[in-house]
Amino acid sequence: MADNDPENTLVLETTQGAITIALRPDLAPKHCERIKELVREKFYDGIVFHRVIDGFMAQTGCPQGTGTGGSGQNLSAEFNDEPHVRGTTSMARAASPDSADSQFFICFDDTPFLNGEYTVWGKVVDGMENVDKIKRGEPVDDPDKIISMRVAADAD
Repeated sequence: MADNDPENTLVLETTQGAITIALRPDLAPKHCERIKELVREKFYDGIVFHRVIDGFMAQTGCPQGTGTGGSGQNLSAEFNDEPHVRGTTSMARAASPDSADSQFFICFDDTPFLNGEYTVWGKVVDGMENVDKIKRGEPVDDPDKIISMRVAADAD
């Protein structure tokens, strides 16, 4: 993984503060490419964290804010050996391994039971304290949201 590669760094401005994610195209090249496409289309701007479970994860990426929607383009699984630990970003999916779309989650804690079952595509490298502040709930009342999400290389 290249350190400080602006083309593979995402900057999220959220209602709880900034979060920086280092993409891992070495682990999940198709997922990283698709996420960057969505980011550049401003797909994630204004999307809420709709499912947030204390000690587990914060999930986002559903345009309906309910966990039922996506961008309309499923991705084939790119399961890898990277463990789900605090700060890991991984794709949410339905029962089918190839049903990931735009929804993803950020792990609050180590969650080894997810290992090898979901596509890990990045890790929070700055702002984890802001992830920790995201309001909890299933569904979340008055949820926190992504104000904007950008590829660092595109920043003005």
